[in-house]
Amino acid sequence: MLGKTLGVPLFQESAVKVAMVCAGFTAGEADQLRKSMATFKFTGGVSRFQTKLIDGMVNKGYSREFAEKTFKQLEGFGSYGFPESHAASFALIAYASCFIKCHYPEAFAAALMNSLPMGFYAPAQIIGDAQKHGVEVRPISVAHSRWDCTLEEIPGTDRHAIRLGMRQVAGLAAADVARIVVARIERPFESVDDVWRRSEVPSEALVQLAEADAFRPAFGLERRDALWAIKALRDEPLPLFVAAAAREERAVAEQQEPEVVLRQMTEGHNVVEDYAHVGLTLRAHPISFLRRDLTARRIVTCADAMNARDKSWLCVAGLVLVRQKPGSAKGVMFITLEDETGIANIVVWPSLFEKRRRVVLGASMMAIQGKIQREGDVVHLIARQLEDLSGDLSALADRDTEFKNPSGRGDEFAHGSPGGGDARDRPKSIPEAREIYVRDLHIDTLKVKSRNFQ
Repeated sequence: MLGKTLGVPLFQESAVKVAMVCAGFTAGEADQLRKSMATFKFTGGVSRFQTKLIDGMVNKGYSREFAEKTFKQLEGFGSYGFPESHAASFALIAYASCFIKCHYPEAFAAALMNSLPMGFYAPAQIIGDAQKHGVEVRPISVAHSRWDCTLEEIPGTDRHAIRLGMRQVAGLAAADVARIVVARIERPFESVDDVWRRSEVPSEALVQLAEADAFRPAFGLERRDALWAIKALRDEPLPLFVAAAAREERAVAEQQEPEVVLRQMTEGHNVVEDYAHVGLTLRAHPISFLRRDLTARRIVTCADAMNARDKSWLCVAGLVLVRQKPGSAKGVMFITLEDETGIANIVVWPSLFEKRRRVVLGASMMAIQGKIQREGDVVHLIARQLEDLSGDLSALADRDTEFKNPSGRGDEFAHGSPGGGDARDRPKSIPEAREIYVRDLHIDTLKVKSRNFQ
C-alpha cells in the first residue's frame, strides 16, 4: 500500500489509504481524518479519530503497539503533508529551477531580478550568488540597459552577461525608461545633454539615473560629473538655441558647459550611493572597507566562523540580511549575517532577544559573540552577546580600499595637524549619541534592507 513511497506516508492520500484499508474507515471518515491532521496543531481535532483508528487496526489483526505507532506517524506527517498532485507540481518547478540555475545561471538570476519584489532574497543576494557562480554582471547604463535585466553576449564564448535593468533605479518611472530606450534606437547617445534632448525626459529622471551611476558605463562620467552636467539642463531649452540645435540635430557649441574638474567620491562613498539608489553594488562589499578595524578588534570573517571547530568561542560581524522567528521555534530568532567572505547563520535564544530586542530588530550591521555549534555540515553561531555596529557604516562614505595614513599621530589627523593631509579626506567626526540623536540615522549610513519573517 505504501510501496510507492517505501513505507513512508509522504502524501495525504497515504493517510486516507491507511485509514480505509487498515482501520475500516469509510471514504468520508478518512477524508475528515486527513483534514483534521492538516490542522491538528491549531484545532487538536485529530484526537477524536485516535481511538477509532487504533481499535479499527486491532480489529483487523494488527497489534495495538503497531497501531499506536502508525497513528503517531500519521499525526506527525499531517503538519507537512501535501496532496500527491501538489507535491508533484512543486517537485517539477523545483527540478526545473535547479536545472536552469545549474546550466543557465545568468538566465536564472536575470529572471529572478525581473520578478522582484518577491520571496526570500534581496537583489544584492541574487546578484552576489550569480557572481560567485561565474556570471558576469554589468552595471546599469543609459546606453545599454532596458527596463528589465537583459542578457548580453560575451564575445568568443557561448555565455552571456547580465545587464542590470533600469527598474533597479530607485524612483525612476517606467515611462521615462521607455522614452530613453526608444530615443537611442536611431543612434547611440553622445552626452547627457543628448539623452535629455532626444528622449525628452524630465531632468529629475536624469538625476535618478546619475545617482545610480548609469552614465559612467555610457560616457565615462562619474556620479558627480553627471550630476554637474545635469545642473546645466533646463526642463525647457533656451529659445535662442532651440532652432540651431534642431537644425544640427545635436547640442550646439553655445549650449555646452565648460569642463570642470570635480573631486570624485571615494570607493566607499560610491558603495553607499549604490545601495541607496540601486539596492546593490558591483563594487567591493561594504564590510571589506571596515575589515582592518574589525580585525583589530578580533572580529573574524563569516567564512572563518563557519569553518571553525565545534564549541569554539569567537566574534563575527556582518550586514543583517534576514531575521526569522518561526512560530514553531518557541521564540528563537534566526539571523543571517553577510560579509565579503560569505554568510553566517546565527541563533538568538529568547532570553537574549528580549534583552537586546532593539539591536536585534533595528541594526543594519551587528557584531555577535558566541559559540559555534556544528552538526555535520550544518553550522550555527549560538549568540551570547550582541553589538550594534550600524554606526560604523556611517563613516563608510569617507573610506577607500586603501587608507591614507597621516604623517603625524593619529589624533593629529583628526584635529588638523599641518601634516595631516587634505582636510576633505579626513573622516567626519560623529557626535556622541543623545536621546534626541540616533546614530543609525546619519545621512551617510549605508541602508541595507533586511528581510524580517516573524
